Parts: sequence; structure tokens; C-alpha cells
Amino acid sequence: MFEAAPSGSVLNWQNAESIIGVTTSDRQFKNSAYTLKGANLEPGKQMSAFVADEATLAQLIEWYSSAESSRQNVRELRRAAVEAAMDLYDKLGAEGFANEYPQFQESRQYWVRPSRPRAFPRYPSKPIAAIAAGVHSLGGGWSKRETAGSLLHNTGYIIVDADGAPEPVPSDQYPHLINGAERIRACALTNYIAPARDRGDAEVTIIAGKLHDEIGMARAWANVCQALRGSKFQEYAAVAAPRQSGPDASTTTAFTYHLDQRATNMPQPSQSATNQILYGPPGTGKTFETAAEAVRLCLGLADTDPLFAEDRRSDLMTEYRRLADAGRIEFITFHQSYSYEDFVEGLRPTTDTADMLMEQQDPASPAPASAGFRLRSEDGIFKRICERARLDRGDNQGGGRLERQRPVFKIALGRRGIEEDRIAQGLNDNLIHLGWGGDIDWSDERFDSFEEIRREWNEKKDAEASGKDPNIEMTYSFRSSMQLGDYVVLSDGRDTFRAFGRVVGEYYYDAAAPYHPHRRKVAWIWRSPEGADRDVFYASYFRRHSVYQLRPATIDWDGLESVVLGADTSRPASDARPHVLVIDEINRANISKVFGELITLLEPDKRLGALNALKVRLPYSGAIFGVPANLHIVGTMNTADRSIALLDTALRRRFEFRELMPRAELLGTVGGIDLAALLSTINARIEYLFDREHQIGHAYFIGCASREDVENVMRHKVIPLLAEYFYEDWGKVAAVLGDADESEGDHHGGFLDRRKLAAPRGMGSEGDASARFRWTVRDEFVFSGLLRG
Repeated sequence: MFEAAPSGSVLNWQNAESIIGVTTSDRQFKNSAYTLKGANLEPGKQMSAFVADEATLAQLIEWYSSAESSRQNVRELRRAAVEAAMDLYDKLGAEGFANEYPQFQESRQYWVRPSRPRAFPRYPSKPIAAIAAGVHSLGGGWSKRETAGSLLHNTGYIIVDADGAPEPVPSDQYPHLINGAERIRACALTNYIAPARDRGDAEVTIIAGKLHDEIGMARAWANVCQALRGSKFQEYAAVAAPRQSGPDASTTTAFTYHLDQRATNMPQPSQSATNQILYGPPGTGKTFETAAEAVRLCLGLADTDPLFAEDRRSDLMTEYRRLADAGRIEFITFHQSYSYEDFVEGLRPTTDTADMLMEQQDPASPAPASAGFRLRSEDGIFKRICERARLDRGDNQGGGRLERQRPVFKIALGRRGIEEDRIAQGLNDNLIHLGWGGDIDWSDERFDSFEEIRREWNEKKDAEASGKDPNIEMTYSFRSSMQLGDYVVLSDGRDTFRAFGRVVGEYYYDAAAPYHPHRRKVAWIWRSPEGADRDVFYASYFRRHSVYQLRPATIDWDGLESVVLGADTSRPASDARPHVLVIDEINRANISKVFGELITLLEPDKRLGALNALKVRLPYSGAIFGVPANLHIVGTMNTADRSIALLDTALRRRFEFRELMPRAELLGTVGGIDLAALLSTINARIEYLFDREHQIGHAYFIGCASREDVENVMRHKVIPLLAEYFYEDWGKVAAVLGDADESEGDHHGGFLDRRKLAAPRGMGSEGDASARFRWTVRDEFVFSGLLRG
């Protein structure tokens, strides 16, 4: 009797007699009189209901309360729930279904086409959507997001009329309805991929023209093809890239999807991702070992095994530097002030004029310009190497991708359908042209400056014009902000673009041009008469400005490449090469603060392309981000600086730990001193007096070539380190060095001299005061006492 709707419960008296047993004589209506408590049934309208007795009134209120409690914001439907509702309709039949659910009237306008062959060619939309949503009733049509037609449409089902023909979708009138590429992807998944999976098919083929006609599109076969072969659909439907056959962008273009393969933004590498931390006392060669590990991960064990020979250390480091220069290895040292904004991404101030203009043109900017500067999202080292790893094309690095650091400018050459000749000239003659800027030649170098352009316009054209005047603003964008190598996208209205190219010529002024004398040469990379949907690569509508730079953080480069370069070149290469991020002193920073929400993405099975791949939306740029499977992370940790037990539990669970301890056997005899025995003795005493994590590594002595070198290491490195370890307790330092003496007088050791201090007057007799000593490091060392043990 009451239909749940987003605006309230709508009264339907036609079902009253079967629900609460009233007759026409038992009720009447008034627009404003005795209002039923709580019955604000429609927006802006109250209606009173007169009933015969209190029992009937109680039933009416109870029914209304039930309808109100069932009313909820149904935002989306699951395909499985819709299919279950259709199964129920098949089981009961049309008449049985109507008897079972009398609250639903016979559908007159909106029907839904099943996604697979069924007993009926179409189904009533309201009861199917309501049962799938688990509510008593729903409003029909698609004027609201929660109405039956909208919910089914946005799930990928096709709304049809009584004859089975697709209903025109009023997406311009109702923006909550999906359209364009998003609708193509949803319909393909719901009506092709999902049913094939239900049947257990190994593959499914979608004919572009067939899907195009089924959803009621008009001459948009190119758009259907772009959506079906794009990386967004592969991720959305969890399928691998399709096999395409037939002519491109036509009614007969076919896409075959193998359903036993998942879509991946990153092909599965031959080895799983490595997350490893090398830990140990200082001087155990952790930093060098990370270089060796990074080279091994990049090149593989077979190619690097010869480099690990003792006499090939320089060759190993040469290879490390080569890989670092190629961008495949990055090195960073953590410290106490290191943050998420340094590591992943953060906001940085900029006073660049082009950036300021971009912010002024974009009212939705999250960081508006103020006080002469603006805040711009800037990528950190982790995000940069993740992107390089994800986009790696193996050994084929010569092309096949766009330069993602380049700005992209939207350009309009004329009004669609009115100035098509101007648009055609730009496409045919490989040029872009601008009408703003008057008849002034802006070629002079001084017009590189925004202020110079404004001053010239104020002097020659309009003294009152501000910097926001389009003749100034767009002239600067076209003439100065746009650089050689930058990209341009030719818009076709606010939702479509018809060409994409690269700027190959400087600004020039063509005085003989019949229109738009301000011109530049471009090389068109892609062009299409039908155009492509803007939302494939850019979330915001194209604005009416003739030229402006698109916001970099909003550009979906994967989607853009899928259109302008084709599916074969937009997909990552199957032989993408490993990349390595080396993090030295990883335990010096606050790990939870630095990694933030990305700590989960480090797990091998959460990497892009893995079965449980995860992505997150980054807080500053708003970009969707994941960690590729071919990025390895190798860290170092000094156990003398901070105990391993103090590391974040989440970090320890996601990393492997490999201990590196001092290797005295690597040391020989230098200047008559047995360095292996020296180091072993020192470390045994440190372990006894302190712990094993504070031993001294072999790297302290491995470069010593003379006795003088050994003495310098002891004097300037080892002894100060021991004093720090034992908090200036020189008695323990002497014990480690073999200079301990149980007497209370002066003592001359091999490394330290001890002189007893006299107690000041008033501090008691010598027998009462505890002995105190002055410790000094000797000018010449004698190693025999230390080496005797």
C-alpha cells in the first residue's frame, strides 16, 4: 500500500483493499485536515486518511511504520541478487508472482532484460530491483539514484520497453546514471563476462556491434572498442587483455577474453617480490651487501654470480652504479625527520606562474593559490620508483609509451558543427591555432613572462584588463606555458576528444591567416572522427577555455595510452625488469609514519597483479596507487642503534630478516698485528660486558694496509665507539682493550693510561673516598696485551 521511495513513503490506495480490508466507502481524502501522524507521504504534500474503525487505523499505522522501517538508501545492487530475483519470477510465473507480491502493479513502462537466456524475455523492473535490494517496494523509473530503473541500469542491466527495445537513457538529465565508457564496461561484465563465468566457460567473445546495439547506442562502435580493450575494463572485470580480431573500431570487431586468467596491471614476474632487511652491528658490511643484493635482484643470480668473487668488488659496484643511473635502483637513508610526505607524496609550495594559472582556472583545486604561492602535490622516491617499475617495458625501452611527466593541454580549434573547417585545417595541416590575443605578434622572447604579456596587452589593447582576461591568460598558456614536447588533446565538447598530439613547433604569428593568427605545429599521435570519451583518461569535464593545462593529478595515463596507443602498447610488458629500492638505516625513522597506509601493499600477495592485489587512494593527489610486483625492497638496520625488538610489528611481519655479524676470518695480518684475533677478542669482551648486538664489524679494519692504519682505526673509531657503548665507563673500555688492572694505583696499558686522582680537601681521607682515575689514550699503542686475551 505504501511504496518506499527516497523522498518518503508514497501512498498507493489501489492495494488497500487486499492489504487492510477497507472499501471505498471507508475512506476519503483531504489535502490538509486531520493528518495521520508521521504521514508526510510526498514532498510538500500531506494527506489525511479517514478509516472506519480503530482496528483498521491500527493496521494502517502498523503498515506505514513497516514501510518506513524498510525504506533505506539502496545505493547499488549485486548481480547475484538480481539473478536470484529473476529465478524466483521464473519459478512462480507471472501470475503466481503477482499473487505472492500484490504490492507491485503490473509493469507498464520499465522492464529489465535478463543477462542470460531465461523463461521470459523481459522482467518487471520494480519488483526485481526491490527483491534484490531486500526492501518491500521501490519507486520506478530512474529519476532518483535509488529507484528501480537506476539501480538496475547502474548494475549493468539494460532497461527496455514493453517490446524489448532499449529505453533511451536520460543521463544528461539524471547525472547519477552511468553512461559512456563506464556503462559499456558495466553492461559487458553483467551480460557477457559474468554469465560465461556462471556457465564455467573458458572464454567468451564480445562483438562490438552487437553490444553497441543491445544497449541502444548510435554510431559509437569506436567507443565500444576502446572500452572493451582498455585496462580499466580488464581490472573492473578481472580478466586478462583480450585477443582482438576483425577490423578495428567496427561493428564486427571481436574481443575474446580468457576467463581462467585474471587481469593484471603488472605481469607476474619470474620471482616473487622480495622485502628484506639486513641487520647487524656496525661495520659488518650491510651497506655493501645491499648493493650486491640489489644487483642480484636486478640481473638474476646467474648473471651476477661471477661478480661476487673477492677480486670483482669494483666490477660489482660499477654494475650497481649503472643500474642506479638507469633508474632501476634507488638509494635512500632514513632519519628521524623523514616522513610520509618525503617518501610517498606531499604538498610542496610553488610560485611557478603556469601552476598559479592552473589553480585559478580550477575552482575544485584542493590547494588554492594564496599569498603568491600554491601547494602542489609532489611525488616522493617510493612513488616514483613504483611507477617506473610498473611501466617498465623490459628491454624494449625505445618507445611505446607516453612521457608521463609531460604537461597535457586541452585545446579547442573551433565550435563543433559550426567551425568544422577550422578543426579540419588543424588536423590536416598538423597545427593548433588560437583566436585570443588579438593581432599582436607575441614571438619576442620577452613574452616568455606572464607579466610582459599582461603589460603589452594593457598598453596596446585594454588598460583595465586583469591577469584573468582570456586574451592574457590563454595567450600565456598557448605561447609560453606550452613547451616543445608537451601534449595537446583536441576537445570535442566537454565529454569527448577527437585527437591527441605532441607540440613540435614554437609559437609563430601568421599575419596572413584568415582566422586565429597565433599558431604552433603539432604531430598528431592519434585522431578519430568519432572521438573518444573524455572520462577514459580525465575525470573532470573539459572547460570552455580555448586552451589550458589539464591537472596532472587527474590524468589517467593508463586510460589515455589505451586510446591513443592501442591495447598492445598500453599494457605493461610481460618481461618487465626488476627494480630495487634500498633503504639504509631503516629503523631510524618512524616506520608507521613513513609508510602510512602503504604498509599493507608491501606484502607479495598484495602487489599489483597478485591474486589479492590491493590499491589505495593517496591522500594528497587522490591517485589510485598500488605497489608493483617487480619492485624489491632491501633495507639495513644497525642493531647497535636500536634493538630489532623495537621495530613495528607490522613491518617485521612483512619483511624477511637476514643477520650480518662480524666476519673476522676476512681479515689478515697487517704490520705484524693479527687483525682476526684482534677483532675476535674485542667482540668476545663486548658480548660479555654488553651484548652481541654491539660488536664491532670487520669493515672497520678491512681497509687497513699498515700498522699506522690500524692504530688510526683504534684511536679514532674503535675507542670512541667503546666509550659511547659503555657511557664513558672507562674501566669497561679498558677491560675490552686488555688494559684492566685490579690495583688502585696508576697503570700504563697498551692503549690507555690510568692515573689516580687525589681527592680534594674536605672530601674525606683517602681511605674513605672511592678511588677515581684520569684516563688518557696513549700516543703509541701496544697490541700484545690485547692479543694475549
